[in-house]
Amino acid sequence: MNSPTPTLRTKLPAVGTTVFTRMSALAVEHSAVNLGQGFPDFACDPKLLDMVSDAMRAGHNQYPMMSGVPALREAIAAKVAALYGHAYDAGSEITVTSGASQAVQTAILCCVHPGDEVILIEPAYDCYLPNIALTGGVAVPVSMELGAEGYSVPWQKLAAAVTPRTRLIIINSPHNPTGSILREADLHALADIVRGTDILVLSDEVYEHMVFDGARHESVCRHPELVSRSFVISSFGKTYHVTGWKVGYVAAPKTLMAEFRKVHQYNVFTVNTPMQHGIASYMADPKPYLELPAFYQRKRDLFREGLSGSRFTLLPADGTYFQCVRYDAISGLDEAAFAEWLTTEIKVAAIPVSAFYSQPQESGIVRFCFAKKDETLQLALERLSRL
Repeated sequence: MNSPTPTLRTKLPAVGTTVFTRMSALAVEHSAVNLGQGFPDFACDPKLLDMVSDAMRAGHNQYPMMSGVPALREAIAAKVAALYGHAYDAGSEITVTSGASQAVQTAILCCVHPGDEVILIEPAYDCYLPNIALTGGVAVPVSMELGAEGYSVPWQKLAAAVTPRTRLIIINSPHNPTGSILREADLHALADIVRGTDILVLSDEVYEHMVFDGARHESVCRHPELVSRSFVISSFGKTYHVTGWKVGYVAAPKTLMAEFRKVHQYNVFTVNTPMQHGIASYMADPKPYLELPAFYQRKRDLFREGLSGSRFTLLPADGTYFQCVRYDAISGLDEAAFAEWLTTEIKVAAIPVSAFYSQPQESGIVRFCFAKKDETLQLALERLSRL
């Protein structure tokens, strides 16, 4: 007779199956167009695949350096310097990670101790809160405000949330799920808050190349006062349409990076070798990321135009590949119930924005992903435009 399995006390009591997994499963069950989870349904550039294959055939199939293939780190440093004007040392200030999520986790693990407070801006991408909890840190959410110009960060409220125990502030621009972006004035406001303190900043910039209407991405790297205390994170998966490869990076000053790498070497050690070499070769041509804003703006505009005759109210979408909409003219259901109804009855999957808050907060808003083939978007629009 088998003995009973011992009881395990969970470290994440509030965590279950993510809303992305649930909605994607529901979309499959009901043959719905999946505009919920944020990944493209189109292929990446065949040249990138060829470069990865070439790297495999050239024998780049063993462990690389823990911090990442030197050629890739050098390419990252060159890109950041060219776009944002800050010169990172490729040897000591850039680390290649297993996607942006691992970069976020490792950054939080290396600097947050039990009892430390971490300020995050809600709605917030869902990996921040669990990682704060795993460190024994205390999450301090500050809610964005929604006005005629869209979502914005209430910097006075964020400043009021700072205490002597504040260790880290997490920002995300372009912002998932709202599609908003931080402007130059926002970075100045953040700098005013952290000036004269030991507070660190984690800047999640995975959608850095998806900023629309002629605006520029205001990277923390542009701001000398902030870059000296920041972990800056980005993702090749988002930029090159290869989310399943899980390759990203973090850039930080040498002293912060030394602590980051202490954790990194034990929670992942290193990242897929041939893909690093392939991406390094592909980065020699900046066109793919320089042309990405126009690529996604066209899809955004196609999607917004297709919804213009519906009863959805479109919120501003200044960046990312997400479009948030109000649905109060269509239904009085709460967001989760409306997203399920939309998936099962209208056959288009969306994500309730309430899922991005630590405590449920109903705004009557759902999020669609427009990183899809035109025919996928047209099929979804045919169904949604009837509402």
